[in-house]
Amino acid sequence: MKISVPRETHPGENRTPLTPDSVAKLVKLGAQVEAEAGLGIAAGFSDEAYLKAGAMITADRRELIASGDIVLRLRKPPVEEIALLKPGSIHASLLDPFNEKDLVQKFAERGVSAISMEFIPRTTRAQKMDVLSSQANLGGYEAVILAARYSNKIFPMMTTAAGTILPAKVFIIGVGVAGLQAIATAKRLGAKVTAYDTRPVVEEQVKSLGAQFLKIDLGETGQTKDGYAKALTEEQIQQQRAAMNKTCGDSDVVITTAQVFGRKAPVLVTAEMLDAMKPGSVVVDMAVETGGNVEGVKYDEVIDRNGVKIVGIANLPGRVPLHASQVYAANLVALVEEFWDKQEKTFVLKLDDEIIKGCLVTHGGKIVNEKLLPKTS
Repeated sequence: MKISVPRETHPGENRTPLTPDSVAKLVKLGAQVEAEAGLGIAAGFSDEAYLKAGAMITADRRELIASGDIVLRLRKPPVEEIALLKPGSIHASLLDPFNEKDLVQKFAERGVSAISMEFIPRTTRAQKMDVLSSQANLGGYEAVILAARYSNKIFPMMTTAAGTILPAKVFIIGVGVAGLQAIATAKRLGAKVTAYDTRPVVEEQVKSLGAQFLKIDLGETGQTKDGYAKALTEEQIQQQRAAMNKTCGDSDVVITTAQVFGRKAPVLVTAEMLDAMKPGSVVVDMAVETGGNVEGVKYDEVIDRNGVKIVGIANLPGRVPLHASQVYAANLVALVEEFWDKQEKTFVLKLDDEIIKGCLVTHGGKIVNEKLLPKTS
């Protein structure tokens, strides 16, 4: 079975879907792996390293995509490349299926079995395939590093001959995977950290990392069965904003991580909160790619608003591409290994398996994922 791996072409994308180590694991399974020339250069992996791992290298992108029984990518493909895919082949990558309905339809029309890596279920068995968590983890780290870079303060307390420097105050909004890593990283740098999430259940996790948890009584909130925060009512949003205003004003750094899966990110840091912040403060918006949590944030830009820097840099995991590629590739290999028939040396698409049911978007010429099908009354 041939696995084709084209190079990422999205502007500024330095990550790669497979590393040489991950290629070696797939070759060991009995797969034939072919990679596009220059596949991992931006992430720090040479073509020679892929060749040593057992991959073939080609410069013919069209033929590479057309000949793959499985095509593995990181980002969604350009729409025009779907027509190159072999009918009956399997395509796995991040697809943004809620917002890319035309793309999904094209996969169905081409007869391709498209797997959306965002849709991997959040279950114990599928944890090793969870790309959202693996990338968010690195994004949380990078958000703190960016905040430290743009802040006019150092993070740790220092005692010097000239006196004591107090630790920076960091406020992290949203305590999912990214938020927890941001808390841990800010604490390691020596900051005083406060965190907030609509899910009271995460308070214990926040405290276990040495941070304070900001309590705001919003009534019923909770989370989905997959562990995502539920969307708040308008009344709850207003209550939340009022309580967060003072904490933002007291903070040197605010990092927002709040996203609602499949929907536009909620605006959590308003102009009023930004007005309350001191000049020299920094706000890092990790949700900028889904609309942003910060009022006035600019996609992939750093702007100055009355002395407060608003950092809207996109694709934070892509700023640490070597490690981001390693963990993404590990997620892909885990998926392939889970459904690999060692006897036949082929990937078996088990349509009744809970993982495949969760992440398979198109199959047999149809859109098959229940999340994307019209709701029936």
